[in-house]
Amino acid sequence: MQQTISPVDGSVYVERELADVGTIELALGRAVAAQRAWREVSVADRCRYCAAMVDAFVARRDALSEELSWQMGRPISQAGGEIGGFEERARTMIRLAESALAPISLANKPGFTRYITREPLGVSLIVAPWNFPFMTAVNAVVPAILAGNAVILKHSAQTPLCAERMAEAFDAAGLPEGVFQFLHMSHSATEALIRDPRIDHVSFTGSVAGGEMVERNAQGRFIATALELGGKDPAYIRADVDLDAAVDGVMDGAFFNSGQSCCGIERIYVHRDIHDAFVERAVDWLRQLRLGNPTDPTTTLGPLVKPAAADFVRGQIEEAVAAGARAWIDPGDYPLSVPGSAYLAPQLLTGVDHSMRVMHEESFGPVVGIMPVVDDDSAVALMNDSEFGLTAAVFTRDLEVGEALARRLQAGTVFTNRCDYLDPELAWTGIKQSGRGCSLSRLGFDTLTRPKSFHLKHA
Repeated sequence: MQQTISPVDGSVYVERELADVGTIELALGRAVAAQRAWREVSVADRCRYCAAMVDAFVARRDALSEELSWQMGRPISQAGGEIGGFEERARTMIRLAESALAPISLANKPGFTRYITREPLGVSLIVAPWNFPFMTAVNAVVPAILAGNAVILKHSAQTPLCAERMAEAFDAAGLPEGVFQFLHMSHSATEALIRDPRIDHVSFTGSVAGGEMVERNAQGRFIATALELGGKDPAYIRADVDLDAAVDGVMDGAFFNSGQSCCGIERIYVHRDIHDAFVERAVDWLRQLRLGNPTDPTTTLGPLVKPAAADFVRGQIEEAVAAGARAWIDPGDYPLSVPGSAYLAPQLLTGVDHSMRVMHEESFGPVVGIMPVVDDDSAVALMNDSEFGLTAAVFTRDLEVGEALARRLQAGTVFTNRCDYLDPELAWTGIKQSGRGCSLSRLGFDTLTRPKSFHLKHA
């Protein structure tokens, strides 16, 4: 039995039986059979099914938002944005599908017909996380189905209802049976499924350790894998910024979803000329957050997903302070924030350096460290001093300089004057321990298909 413990109050919110070997076997058999027929369905018709699914899904926005708050702690005032993000990403990929999946015609060669098609891979196993449970799942699910694959979704044990609600939306759209299925599975069953020869593609979003698990179990099978893993994303605040706008943008990027975002800002480097002014405004910004029960519409900072996650971040903060960092927020001002609780006061640290865990180890919580820098080169060196490389941001009024700095940053996505955002028309990818592969954009379809060349000589 799998239990989902709500971070709101520690209660059991959902209980589900885990799939046994027989259930998994039936799902695999259905997926393989369904995919043989689904690959012959036109891309236009696949788009119509997926569009109908999105319509059915967003029609339940309020109920889905409430469930989301109870499962993983997102404030109800912000949970609706997840449904909006799901819709934006799905509809973007639907709009791109026909042109992105169209055969590639080559220049005329007398006596020959030549072209390249994009063939579906087969059955795609998608393993989705709890922190943005709908938006991360849709990144892989909808493009995989549009590309002609069948999908088996294994969602996090923290957010099992998200998989079920997506299945209900596909059912409402009339999607043929077996094209989309979900399984609630143990870790060992998931590993065994990755090893099954009927799985042709694995998409995983989660920890570095989880990505290593996927690679280990897919080893020697030569199947496509897409891994979106951790992040320790930096931002640089140049001396020429609009200070209020920069504070608002980067602090929201650090503390939205209680910092539980793979592309959230976890390190900030500020030019020394404006460092003190930036810190003063950032502390004021933090103090307006309201930590509380996420089902309360006035709450702007919810709990972390579980007490152990909050205690992990507390440990990083305590170690940094013991090593000389200054903590600007008094946790005593937040009665809910006590050791052993999923509720954690927001925190801003100065006097930090890269020897401290809070500046090099993924926190995934409501804390950020700020360091002064003397110039652009110093900022770039510190930003690139990380095992991760998902996103990085530069805040500046000089867009030419900002773009030049962005070119030097080691990250899959680089921003100027914004952060913590995913544009579905851009490739979503990471380097270093942030993973490999690409989702979304036109390029995302390349990872879900294989090229097949037709070289036809005329008789």
